[in-house]
Amino acid sequence: MLLIEHLDQLYTCTGTTARSGASQSDAGLVTDGAVLSDGPTIIAAGPTADVRSRVTDPSAIRVIDGRGRSLVPGFVDGHTHVVFAGDRREELRRRLDGVAYADIAAAGGGILSTVRATRSATEAQLIEETSVRLAEMLAAGTTTCEAKSGYGLDVESEVRMLRVIGALGARQPIELSATFMGAHEVPPEYRGRQTDFVRLVIDKMIPAAAGIAEWCDVFCDTGFFTPDESRAILEAGAARGLKPRIHADELAPSGGSAVAAEVGARSADHLVHVPPAGIAALAAAGVVATLLPTAAFYLKLGKLAPARDLIAAGVPVALATDVNPGGGFSPSMPFAMTLACFGMGLSLEEALAAATLNGACSLDLQHELGSIEAGKRADLVVLRSPRLLDLVRVGVPAIRAVVKNGREVVREGSLVPRDAGSA
Repeated sequence: MLLIEHLDQLYTCTGTTARSGASQSDAGLVTDGAVLSDGPTIIAAGPTADVRSRVTDPSAIRVIDGRGRSLVPGFVDGHTHVVFAGDRREELRRRLDGVAYADIAAAGGGILSTVRATRSATEAQLIEETSVRLAEMLAAGTTTCEAKSGYGLDVESEVRMLRVIGALGARQPIELSATFMGAHEVPPEYRGRQTDFVRLVIDKMIPAAAGIAEWCDVFCDTGFFTPDESRAILEAGAARGLKPRIHADELAPSGGSAVAAEVGARSADHLVHVPPAGIAALAAAGVVATLLPTAAFYLKLGKLAPARDLIAAGVPVALATDVNPGGGFSPSMPFAMTLACFGMGLSLEEALAAATLNGACSLDLQHELGSIEAGKRADLVVLRSPRLLDLVRVGVPAIRAVVKNGREVVREGSLVPRDAGSA
């Protein structure tokens, strides 16, 4: 058993439903807080005196003094493209020189550049390269994340990516939720035949992905897939047991938010250009809005999603990194939180709920993780500072330790071997 006690600040983010509206700002602050866990499961959390009273055999407990520290739930990153091959950092240099992403893509860069590299990569190469990125995410406090296919765009390559996600979920600490995203872009061999490609996704890819992936996603936006195409793909996925989520209204108000509401998507993501009607539809349908300020920042889109409008309308807001080779260059959920606070107008408490409980809700994991309370997993991030505010000091090492399922997996920025001592 593990007891972390006398924490200056403990943020519990308790609940099994997404925080929305005014409740999103309630991150469950407890001063002089403590957490007691038995292996992977939290037994009690709250004021130190109350948690201490649950201890029946002091000799069976490892006690950590949390004075001068704060503690938050492990971060849940609900939108990543972490599995890929190749390197597109030269595109970032071109964007810094003023070249638009659309122009880079039209010249053969963008998603299709990564598709070429990923199609030619072996499973072993994808596992090796992705493991490095996952280790970076873990060191930044992410204990659970979503991972998409979508850089294969043919049956064989998409299935290979999903197999890689499954393999990685078994061999490293971050828990992975697999999403099939064959409708990420139209591959070169189907250019001018988009309808035929949509049929391939529906008739061949989705049946192959069923049973391997949990989710089905589609890029519903200008220049990619139309609302009608997106709806057909997501409905076909649902018929095969793949739950819907959607890239929506990132580049223009393209109807993706309306599709999300119509098909009952668990999450609508990006939403940089979501219109008022789309916000209302998301609120009415109970869709989580997963916002990706890091992607908008690196893509130089010139604006961020209207987080305050979404919260005012009662839409639960989650945050994610969008780790990917073209625009998701930071693996850090704290950096996403920082951009959300200083670019989108979220309070620090709203950003924390967005990075934990609401992220868990976006993945249907809210009954298992995303908060610090009895019965949930002991996924914890120990901060060096007694104040949560220091989490947004970009460039300063803010995280002392990361605990996944009750086991310390990161200590002072380094991965902890499985046979090493606990937190």
